[in-house]
Amino acid sequence: MAASDGTRLQVGARIPPRTLTSITGERISVPDARGLVHLQFRRFAGCPVCNLHLHSYAQRHAEIVAAGVREVVLFHSSARQLRRYASDLPFTIVGDPGKQLYREFGVEASLRALLHPRAVLPIVRAVAHSMGEILRGARPMPPLLRPEGGRFGLPADFLVDRDGVIRACHYGAHVDDQWSVDEMLERAAEARERPQSARVATGG
Repeated sequence: MAASDGTRLQVGARIPPRTLTSITGERISVPDARGLVHLQFRRFAGCPVCNLHLHSYAQRHAEIVAAGVREVVLFHSSARQLRRYASDLPFTIVGDPGKQLYREFGVEASLRALLHPRAVLPIVRAVAHSMGEILRGARPMPPLLRPEGGRFGLPADFLVDRDGVIRACHYGAHVDDQWSVDEMLERAAEARERPQSARVATGG
């Protein structure tokens, strides 16, 4: 597994078992003996790009469950903040304000999260969507100026099997660089079809 210095994990690495606590107080085992876990590392509570991305996962949550995948989404914000912005999502949300898991999994923060050329249009689209929700009273204003954990977090995705082996992973190059639902489901299908010892594409 990754050292605490932020070394990136690779496909085939085995992570130690751990128990996480969700923002609702639920305790979750990772790995999960029942099947695959999709660990999503997101940014701060209220992040407009994260909100729009996770909305696409919420819309297809039943399909994801039917595929034998459990969604576990991490933010570098406190549970208190996350309950304001993410309590309506139908999957497990975990706060990691100290970024311990981010360091373990080598998930970085960088100016390129916002300044990458491919980040501009997704940010504009996500902010417009969030503003619509805010004006309707459906969501509070996000803490864009001084969010918990900073504004420059990068996303990352990990697909972990029941033995704790990473079967696929992706480290984002900018704020909107993460697996779509279809990409995640494709990698989950590959993980089920191939033996644990086989090489699985990282989906870069």
